[in-house]
Amino acid sequence: MSTPKPVEIILHRASHVLEVSYDNGERYRLPCEYLRVESPSAEVQGHGPGQRVLVPGKRNVNIAAIEPVGNYAVLLRFDDGHDTGLYSWNLLRELGMEYETRWADYLAELEKRGVGRDD
Repeated sequence: MSTPKPVEIILHRASHVLEVSYDNGERYRLPCEYLRVESPSAEVQGHGPGQRVLVPGKRNVNIAAIEPVGNYAVLLRFDDGHDTGLYSWNLLRELGMEYETRWADYLAELEKRGVGRDD
């Protein structure tokens, strides 16, 4: 079975949600805050295992621009100035499929460190 291909990407600015649809019928609504705190950039992921950085205070972040990168990814330019992570179509699909678990882990880590989504 082949990897699903993206067919549509829509930014819903008012609700701060990026909607990504694939040719197999999968559709994911990914909050901009979630995409920002899960950025694939080295700034967030670090340069190796165990170097991931917690990114609080992004509750109201939005995407300012979406730029295609070849046929495999998009560059999301966030309105907080972050623009260094390339979101491959596979990564966006993975983020969609794993949203509930990743988001719960993020919220638990914020609580553990005593910071909030608005800090």
